[in-house]
Amino acid sequence: MRREPYFRTIQEGRAIGYRRLAGGKAGTWIARHFDRDREPTRFYKSLGSADDMLDADGVETLTFAQAQQAAAAWFAELGRSHARAPVLVTVEAVMADYEADYAARGGKDAKGLKTAIAAHILPKLGAEPVTKLSPAKIRSWFRGLATSPARVRSREGKVATRALDAADADATRARRATANRLLTVLKAALNLAYREGKIASDDAWRRVKPFKGADAPRIRHLTDAEAVRLANAADPGFRPMVTAALLTGARYGELVRFRVADFNPEKGTLHVRVSKSGKPRSIMLTTEGTEFFRQHCAGKKGTALILTKPDGDQWGKSDQIRPMRAACEAAQIAPAIGFHILRHTHASRLIMAGVPLGVVAAQLGNSEAICAKHYAHLSPDYVAESIRAAFAPLGLVAETNVRPMTG
Repeated sequence: MRREPYFRTIQEGRAIGYRRLAGGKAGTWIARHFDRDREPTRFYKSLGSADDMLDADGVETLTFAQAQQAAAAWFAELGRSHARAPVLVTVEAVMADYEADYAARGGKDAKGLKTAIAAHILPKLGAEPVTKLSPAKIRSWFRGLATSPARVRSREGKVATRALDAADADATRARRATANRLLTVLKAALNLAYREGKIASDDAWRRVKPFKGADAPRIRHLTDAEAVRLANAADPGFRPMVTAALLTGARYGELVRFRVADFNPEKGTLHVRVSKSGKPRSIMLTTEGTEFFRQHCAGKKGTALILTKPDGDQWGKSDQIRPMRAACEAAQIAPAIGFHILRHTHASRLIMAGVPLGVVAAQLGNSEAICAKHYAHLSPDYVAESIRAAFAPLGLVAETNVRPMTG
C-alpha cells in the first residue's frame, strides 16, 4: 500500500493529498505547504477523513470541496504565524551586509576585510543568530583570539600558525591588538544591523570592551650602521629595492610601480600616482636619493619601470619576503625585519634629525596624527613644543628683572 499521499497542487507551494488506508478504512485528506525560504521547508496538516466510506459531515468526514476549504483556512493561519515569527538573522548575514556596505562606501581594503571575517569571525560566530548573542559569548570569542596562534603566510589553500610565546610581551600585545581590531569589525557590522532595525538591542556587544594598551605602537627602526650593513648584504638583484626604500620611505607596493616618468631629476622628486590613501603625493629626494634614481632611470623610456627584478620582470606582491629574510641573516639583523621597517627607518631618521612631524607626514603620505602616534617619542622637542604652543599664558606670574646669579 502506497504510504505517500496522492497530492494535487491547488496553488504554488500548496497542495491537498489523499492517502488510502489499508484494511478497507476510509482515506484521509492531507494538506501540504512548501516554502523554500523557511526551515523546515515543508509543513503537513491532517484535515480529516475522506467521504469514500461515510457521508461527509463537514467536521470529521470531508468532501474534496470541504477539504479544500479546511486547507485554505490552515494555509492562512500558517501564513499569519510565519509573519508573526521573526526571521532569525545570523552573524554571517550581518557580516555579509557589512562587507557590502564597506565596499559601497569606498573602503580601502575590501579584500582584507573579507579575509579577516572569513578567518576569524565566521568559524566561531557565523551560524549564531544575533538574538542569541550574549556578552559572555562574544567575550569568550574575543579572548580566544588573543590567545590563539597567529596565522602566518603559507602556500595557497593552506593555513599555518605560529605558537604564541606567553613570555613574549610584544607578541602578546600584538595578538591583543589583532583581537581589538576584529572586535571593532564585529561591532561595526552589528551596529549597522542595529541601525537598520534588524536587531532590537545593542546591549550584548556594547558590554564587551577591548584590551587596554594593546595598540600602543612599538615601531622598530634600523640604526644607520644596520641600514648600510643590510643594503650591502642584500642580493645584488634585490639591493636597489632596499636602497630605494631607505632613501624614500615609500611602501613596497609604491616602489614596484614607479616608472621613469615619475622621477623629476630637476626638482629631485618622485611622484606617487597611486597610494594607500588613494591620494597622489610627491616624495622629496636628498642629493643621494636623486643620484640613485638618476642612475636607475638612465637610458630607459618614460613608461619603463624604474626598479625591476634582474630578469626585467616586475616585482610581485610577496617577492620581497625571501630576499629580505636572506639579507637580514647575512647582515646579522636579529630578529629579522620585514620590508616595511625600511619605511619606518626612513621616517625615524627624519624625525631624529629634527624634521617637523607635518613634513614627515607629507613625505610618507600619512596624517600628522599617525606620525605623532608612531614617531613623536623620537623627537625630544615635540612634546615640549606642542605644550608651549597650545597653552597660552594665564598672566599669573609678574615680569621681573631679577635673575639668579650663575657662578
